Amino acid sequence: MLADVRRNEILAAVSRERVVRVAAMAEMFGVSLMTVRRDIELLDEAGLVQKIHGGAKLPSGASTHEPGFELKSTQYTAEKRAIAHEAATLVRDGMAIGLSAGTTTWALASILAQRKKLTIVTNSVRVADVFHTSGSTLPVILTGGERTPSDALVGPIAVQSVRSLHLDLLFMGVHGVDVEAGFTTPNLLEAEMDRALIAAARKVVVVADHSKWGTVGISTIAEFEDVDEFICDDGLGADAQRQLRDRMARLRLAGVAGAGAPQTQQAARAGAAQVGAAFP
Repeated sequence: MLADVRRNEILAAVSRERVVRVAAMAEMFGVSLMTVRRDIELLDEAGLVQKIHGGAKLPSGASTHEPGFELKSTQYTAEKRAIAHEAATLVRDGMAIGLSAGTTTWALASILAQRKKLTIVTNSVRVADVFHTSGSTLPVILTGGERTPSDALVGPIAVQSVRSLHLDLLFMGVHGVDVEAGFTTPNLLEAEMDRALIAAARKVVVVADHSKWGTVGISTIAEFEDVDEFICDDGLGADAQRQLRDRMARLRLAGVAGAGAPQTQQAARAGAAQVGAAFP
């Protein structure tokens, strides 16, 4: 195989899997580990991938950029709906449910608003508004605090408001999921608030679509072992699935039937089609 072809296939694999391992690439191409490492180094120098220990990932870093809610709510909508429906199966009547800020928890709120016997605790203005505008009669406890670009309420007032609460189940949205960094956010105050919600919950479930894989925000909210379950969509790559299952108590994948993926996602999947079968 020509070097240029091999590097293009590494790029395609990274687009699909978010993170690839040198050993897996070497086995797939039938070349040495050193050959793949050199390929990754060249791709890293070109800014096309980010070299990490033992592999490569999509270019990223400890980020403080936080996209607004309006933009995020238009991305991967089918995946978020599928995740939300899967998450709702964990909810039982009589529970106190925590919903952190995020567009996936926002999608889940629309489903839970149809229920009759729940108490909702949230630091998300958008999530609280779902219950208000839907005509739901469920009691909703909205924390106070300073508002972030993702419409989360954060800061000392928000943190203090949940310290005396006891949640049966917390659904937590995240900005990024990374093998080394864990679950992350680009907002330091939001990370502190999320940790307070985790401390108040008997069970913690992260809900995030596959595009979050390999993304790293500036602050770690929780390590993998701090979370009871992670619900993602079935667009998550096979290598990512293996790594998560090796490190987490439980990984659930929600099936996306006829998902209306954004154009950028469709392009990434098309570009990765040649190498998708490499990960059984």
